[in-house]
Amino acid sequence: MRLGAVFVILCMLIIAGSAGAIAFLWFAFSQTEAVTVALAVLAVLGLYNVFATRGRGAAVGHQLADLSRGGADVARQVAEIGRRLSAMEEKVETALDRTRAVTDPITVEIGELGTLVKQLAETVAAQETSIAELARRPTTLSIVAPAASEQSATAPAAPPPEAAPAAAAALQPAADIITAPEASNQDAAVAAIRTAIDGNRVDLYLQPIVTLPQRKVRFYEAMSRLRSERGEVVHAADFIAQAETAGLMPKIDNLVVFRCVQVVRRLLLKNREIGLFCNLSGSTLADSGFPQFLEFLDANRAIAPSLVFEFTQSAVRAMGPLDHESLAALTERGFRFSMDNVTDMRIEPRELAGRGFRFIKVPASFLLNRSTAASDIHPSDLSDLVGRFGIDLIADKIESEGSVVDLLDCDVRYGQGFLFSPPRPVRAEALQGIGERNDVVAREATPPKDTALQPNAGIRIAEAASDTGKERSTGLSQLARGVVSRS
Repeated sequence: MRLGAVFVILCMLIIAGSAGAIAFLWFAFSQTEAVTVALAVLAVLGLYNVFATRGRGAAVGHQLADLSRGGADVARQVAEIGRRLSAMEEKVETALDRTRAVTDPITVEIGELGTLVKQLAETVAAQETSIAELARRPTTLSIVAPAASEQSATAPAAPPPEAAPAAAAALQPAADIITAPEASNQDAAVAAIRTAIDGNRVDLYLQPIVTLPQRKVRFYEAMSRLRSERGEVVHAADFIAQAETAGLMPKIDNLVVFRCVQVVRRLLLKNREIGLFCNLSGSTLADSGFPQFLEFLDANRAIAPSLVFEFTQSAVRAMGPLDHESLAALTERGFRFSMDNVTDMRIEPRELAGRGFRFIKVPASFLLNRSTAASDIHPSDLSDLVGRFGIDLIADKIESEGSVVDLLDCDVRYGQGFLFSPPRPVRAEALQGIGERNDVVAREATPPKDTALQPNAGIRIAEAASDTGKERSTGLSQLARGVVSRS
């Protein structure tokens, strides 16, 4: 800075001296006048330098002030950012603590579930071993009708079974009651079935149908079981063939449908989105008592969206014009249908949808190419194909977690099988509770207070008609009378 000032002063002296020399030599000024001119020029240059220096100092001062204010703003913003970062760190730590508080119990539960699944797998393996051992035993007649008791007196009597929970009974292998080769045993088996029906020993078991992958229960399938006089549980596969041959399936279906209506009404009290699949035989559609059956369902058409009637694939293919008319009558009343027991996948979804079918159950082994079932379409494309016609695909007989993962790749929305739950019996008090509350009533009916469920479903509900005062039977009582009359 000092060197610059010295240089400026030297320059001013040179300029002032030059001005004096020019005045003396060029304008013929005297020496005194030339010196005066030089001094005047020097004074002017000095004043100019002073004012110029002051102006530059003021500008620099303004700039420094601006820089100071900018620095203060930056410091203030940095402090605000620091405060926000501190608050964010506190929130993140709080969120992490909450997440740990939620996930730690879930982790513990998952560990417990893993242990339970392992125990369940061991139990299922033990049950399969028991089933295999029972299958190797000689066939015996477990249910004996009263009329056939003398003929079977020579047969060794099985000891009465020990008491066991109803849920465990669902897992027990069915008694081989109706598989005897001789004609006499066949007659006794049919008589035993008829006796079980007359004795109101047709029980209802429910197995859930869940959504995938959430595993939320969306439907239940109702399965019928017979009980012997000694309390043995007989699975449907062990008596349906004989009941079909003897023409007893319509009577069994009437009892099952009557109880399914009761169960649906109870389920709808807790969840309006739940549904129930009810198995029907193809012979029921062509039975002479179908008008009473239809009238009962017409009286309960309010629950039609929640009740799905299920037919086997063989029954669907064997349906004739009369069966199609019965299906159409049920469709007009809002009921939907499902097809199960699929043995091959040569399926016409357009035709099924036109008849009112909205569900198809296919074994998981078929969909995963683990079976040799004949098919016109690749199993992984079946869900998309039937979905175009408004039909939902249900994978049945799922028994392993690996199958669930593979089924998700096939876009299967619903699953059913022992992996999720075995069939469990409906409590008798649940059905009686519904009857006592008069949940199952016909349209415009007012049942009396002392109405209660009677054996053989022989129920009469008297209703007072306001216009005539006469008693008339509801659809429920007509169905019950049809069951009793055909017995």
